[in-house]
Amino acid sequence: MVKVALLVRLQAKPGKETAVARFLESALDLANQEATTPVWFALRLGPSTFGIFDAFADEAGRTAHLAGPIAAALMANASELLSEPPQIEHVDVLAAKLPQ
Repeated sequence: MVKVALLVRLQAKPGKETAVARFLESALDLANQEATTPVWFALRLGPSTFGIFDAFADEAGRTAHLAGPIAAALMANASELLSEPPQIEHVDVLAAKLPQ
């Protein structure tokens, strides 16, 4: 059962929308390699607004993810792709329906 999550908003620089979408699509391979990240979604919220939602069983999983390769790649590319720093919110999962 997932108990904690991250909700991240990303605002692409003008002209970088396609690059942000490709970056997020490519991050799926990294997410699949993270044993402590059972839920991971890359989202397009609007023409230039993107998001990531990922959930974890516990705080240790969330902390490991924030120290992992996706977060590192995002921060390494943020100044090139994003018009502002990522807005990272730590959230609690109250209820979830996941595939068995």
